[in-house]
Amino acid sequence: MVPGNPFQEIDALRREIDRAFEQFGLETGPSLRVAFLPGHLARGYPLMNLHEDADNFYVEAMAPGVDPESLNLAVVRNTLTVSGEKKRAPGDIKPEAFHREERAGGKFVRTITLPVEIDENKVTAEYKDGLLLITLPKAEEAKPKKISVNVA
Repeated sequence: MVPGNPFQEIDALRREIDRAFEQFGLETGPSLRVAFLPGHLARGYPLMNLHEDADNFYVEAMAPGVDPESLNLAVVRNTLTVSGEKKRAPGDIKPEAFHREERAGGKFVRTITLPVEIDENKVTAEYKDGLLLITLPKAEEAKPKKISVNVA
């Protein structure tokens, strides 16, 4: 019996797990977009909280310093895309003058997939105190239906 290459086996397992996630509509791998955040493991920007009730999904996106005029929202079926731009330091500050620059700036795009389709005609958004609040009404066909049971 010839021993296999453990790296090939691990890669095959990773591909199998990716396929399982894709069957449920979840994205994996390098296709996920990340923004300008520094560090070895960049996270998506803006950071988001997502919760729901019977009729809507609610997104709270932390976006301090973002120019509200640059914000763009797009909803297609069950996918929300938020994009915009966070201004860099004022142009009169030379890069070599910085001792530390942790609050990066630049353009960003963040896409999240929701579990059900959204009524894109009724989406609302508000930007207040660095927080982007988005209300995403569920499509009528995605809402739970009450079915009465007849007793014989």
